[in-house]
Amino acid sequence: MTFRAIRADKTDAGQDVKLVEMDESELMEGDVTIRVTHSTVNYKDGLALSGKSLVIRRFPMVLGVDLAGIVESSRRSDFAPGDKVILTGHGLSETHYGGYAEKARVNGDWLVKAPDGLTLAEAMAIGTAGFTAMLALMAIEHQDLTPSSGPALVTGAAGGVGSMAISLLADEGWRVIASTGRRSETAYLKALGADEIIDRATLSAPGKPLGKEQWAAGVDSVGSTTLANVLAQTRYGGAVAACGLAGGMDLPTTVAPFILRGVSLLGIDSVHCPKERRLEAWRRLALDLDRDKLATMTRTIPLAEVFDAGARILKGETRGRLVVTIG
Repeated sequence: MTFRAIRADKTDAGQDVKLVEMDESELMEGDVTIRVTHSTVNYKDGLALSGKSLVIRRFPMVLGVDLAGIVESSRRSDFAPGDKVILTGHGLSETHYGGYAEKARVNGDWLVKAPDGLTLAEAMAIGTAGFTAMLALMAIEHQDLTPSSGPALVTGAAGGVGSMAISLLADEGWRVIASTGRRSETAYLKALGADEIIDRATLSAPGKPLGKEQWAAGVDSVGSTTLANVLAQTRYGGAVAACGLAGGMDLPTTVAPFILRGVSLLGIDSVHCPKERRLEAWRRLALDLDRDKLATMTRTIPLAEVFDAGARILKGETRGRLVVTIG
């Protein structure tokens, strides 16, 4: 039985990424086989689709860091044919075939059953971005920070993680400051719950080791100088959740925010997140996420449009979430 997939192959010239027909016998090892119905386009997907990134660690590789679908067969007692499942992270599109395919075979330990009341399309509208944003919120809450502590800053606000973080924080009662380079998205960001919009240029240039205390918490998907400035302007005892590197992997900061203001830098890893925390995040997303806001930030595309979407997300030309219809 054949199925469609977007696959990256290694060539003498580099990488060849294209839509191909594959045979089910080519699927990788795993104890659960899934009919994939939906996937997403994230920043990491854009890197892989470019054919120039080092994000892919083995070839050939089916791309797509997220997937949702229906179990076709299982050698496990905890998953049965017909179960609706979600998979984000765990090396999809890096070391294990990902979600841009009509079939997937994976390790059942990686799977989460779709929570009641959450469709597979909604699960992928959330995807890695929403899952990461919820992990960031949970980490901030673990620092005993609440909306009464002060405002929360979200960088890369119009992107997938940023959009989800604004919605989640606002619905929890936080006053949200959104940092973006696209003033044209002001109405969109305010509809998600942002109270104030600031220009990303105020954070992207090299700054002082310590600045005026502005926010109690932050969710940063940019990294580099932006994250350094966010830390320098975080209030005493505050915390910043770092979950992205759209601006670079470097962090040109000093110890000043940490030893003079007791600021915490919280690393957010959504790829290898432990199962217990993963289940709790999806439980909260299913219960707490405003579905109307989710619909506002989501656009659905067919598999064939993934290449264009990947190029645009690298240029910062997309907003919110892109769901890919696979089956």
